[in-house]
Amino acid sequence: MRQLILDIRPDAPADFDNYLPGPNVEACATVRAHATGLDGEPLLYLWGETGTGKSHLLAAWARSVGAVLAPPMPEPPVSWLAVDDAHRLDGDAQIRLFSLINAAREGSGRILVCGPTPPGQLGLRPDLATRLAQGLVFRLSPLSEADKIAALRVRAEAHGLRLTDEVTHHLLTHCRRDLPHLLGMVDALDAYSLSRKRPVSLPLLKELLRQREA
Repeated sequence: MRQLILDIRPDAPADFDNYLPGPNVEACATVRAHATGLDGEPLLYLWGETGTGKSHLLAAWARSVGAVLAPPMPEPPVSWLAVDDAHRLDGDAQIRLFSLINAAREGSGRILVCGPTPPGQLGLRPDLATRLAQGLVFRLSPLSEADKIAALRVRAEAHGLRLTDEVTHHLLTHCRRDLPHLLGMVDALDAYSLSRKRPVSLPLLKELLRQREA
């Protein structure tokens, strides 16, 4: 059962209701449940390639519980901690996160961590990688083309635009395919259309892409 896109507006803050899960329904439900604090596992780790929605889910989780966002890594105690780009943590931050995870396992907080690979491939301290792997670990998979088309059309409607099939196809075949970039292209196309006082069309999109490549 697939969740509908309810609010993919350009200025909408990340929350669970405007996340398009696609094949990641179970992971999204797990993050929601983790935010309630009712399940037994204090540590949740999400991984996947760019554009799969890791940062969106992390921001939604953090917003729903009022979590501290890291990096920079805070000093304990921390009740709710959201850590993005775990592979970029320096040595001191890794030591502190290790201590915070241990504290969470003793009942002092809940932690959500995101990274691009499974814990063992992050290049972190072995003890920290082991701790991350001991929590709930979910891989986020890329959206299907149908999901991306649906998201593009919702974003366009938020601007009062209607994307033709040829414009949508051109976006998917001539731009980076991760969803944040594609949605940003719809925003840029709207602004370009207004500045040129011309309706959105395939020639207008091609003109915009040529200017961005110049």
